[in-house]
Amino acid sequence: QVQLVESGGGLVQTGGSLRLSCEASGRTFSSYAMSWFRQAPGKDRLFVATISRTGDSTYYSDSVAGRFTISRDNVKNVMYLQMTSLKPEDTAVYYCAADSVGRSGTVLIDRYDFWGQGTQVTVSS
Repeated sequence: QVQLVESGGGLVQTGGSLRLSCEASGRTFSSYAMSWFRQAPGKDRLFVATISRTGDSTYYSDSVAGRFTISRDNVKNVMYLQMTSLKPEDTAVYYCAADSVGRSGTVLIDRYDFWGQGTQVTVSS
């Protein structure tokens, strides 16, 4: 199995940028398709972005496409989410997740085996 730890969250103004990191330990990081999800207070956890095991395929939710970039470094065992042009509606706890079955990642939350503890992102207006 794999252990996931997110970092990089914080408070930023509208239009600002943040880069989230998800550090993995345990089983080989490249064995997992990886994704970011987010959960705002009182709302469901929603898909944000996914990246394949090798990093050659990515997919984004409509709400973040063109503003966020997901990437990974399989040597350093880290996944990133570069967030730009942030909006107040991006405020949420951001979670990274690992899928041990699929190669390309999925938007389906139930497919993910392992989760980090989350990192808070707050965008002020």
